[in-house]
Amino acid sequence: MSPLLQNSLIVTLILGFALMEYTSRRYRTKVAANASANDTKLELLMFLSLVAIAQPVALLGSNALCTWLMPAQRGAWEGLPWWAAVGVFLVADDMTQYWWHRISHTPLLWPLHRAHHSAKYMSIRVTYRNNFFYYLLMPGLWMAGVLIFLGLGKVYTGYIVVKIAVILGAHCAWAWDEPLYRIKALQPIMWVVERTISTPATHWAHHALTNDDGVGHYKGNFGNLLFFWDVLFGSAHITRRYPAAVGLHDDRLFGDEHWADQMFYPLAQSTREHSALRPGARQYEPPAGAGASQA
Repeated sequence: MSPLLQNSLIVTLILGFALMEYTSRRYRTKVAANASANDTKLELLMFLSLVAIAQPVALLGSNALCTWLMPAQRGAWEGLPWWAAVGVFLVADDMTQYWWHRISHTPLLWPLHRAHHSAKYMSIRVTYRNNFFYYLLMPGLWMAGVLIFLGLGKVYTGYIVVKIAVILGAHCAWAWDEPLYRIKALQPIMWVVERTISTPATHWAHHALTNDDGVGHYKGNFGNLLFFWDVLFGSAHITRRYPAAVGLHDDRLFGDEHWADQMFYPLAQSTREHSALRPGARQYEPPAGAGASQA
C-alpha cells in the first residue's frame, strides 16, 4: 500500500466516524454538550503534536539508531510473509502498547495518561488525547520504526490503517456494536469479535466514571487493536453494556485541569488541589463507594 493510499484511507476513516457521530446525533447530545474550549485545545494540539512531532521522532529516531547500531540488517526481513509480518507487528507494536497502557494506570505514569480519561464524553476526538510524552515514550512506536528498518514498511502501512479503524471505532460516540448485539443470528460472531478487537462496549467501560454499576472497568480493558490481550492477561471485562458516565471523579469535585498542564506535564504543572499533575502530590482518593476512575 502506498503512503498516499494509506493517508487517504485514514482521512476517510476519520471523516466516516465523524459523520456517524453527527448523523446519529451523538455528537450534539454527548460531545458538544460536555466539551469545553479547554478540551478542544488539548485534543487538537495533541493530535497535531503526535502527527508532526512524536510519531516522526520515534520512527525516524529508531531508524537512525538502527542505521548506527546494525546497518547490515536494513531490509533483512523484507521477504517475510505478510501474515508473519502482521504477527510481528501485533506483538512488537500492539502487545507492547497494551502493557504501556496498563502500566500507565500506575501512580508513576498516570500523569502521562490522565488526559485521556479526563474527557466527560466518548468520541473520536478522545482517541489521541494524551500527554505529549506519553506518545514520545511509547515503546510500540519505536518498535514499529525498527520493523520498518528491517523491511516491513509495506505491511505496516496496511496494519496501521486497520489499527486506526479499530481504535477510532472504540472511542466513537456512535457505538457501532450496539445494534449488532440485538441481532440473534450475529451472537456467535459478536462473541468472537468482542474477544478479539476493542469495541465501544469494552473500551467505554475502561473510561467509566465508576465501577459500581458492574459496567465500568477502568482497571482493565487496556487493549488497543486487539482486546485479546485483555483476555490473555486477565484484564478483560465484557458486559455488552455502556457506562452511564465517563471521566474523572476529582475533575467533577475540583474542576478540570488546564489543557497545558495535561499535555506538557512535567514541564507544566498544576496548581489545583488534589492534582496528580504535580511531582510528589497525593492523588485524590475518593471515599468508599464513590467509584472514581483513578489510577
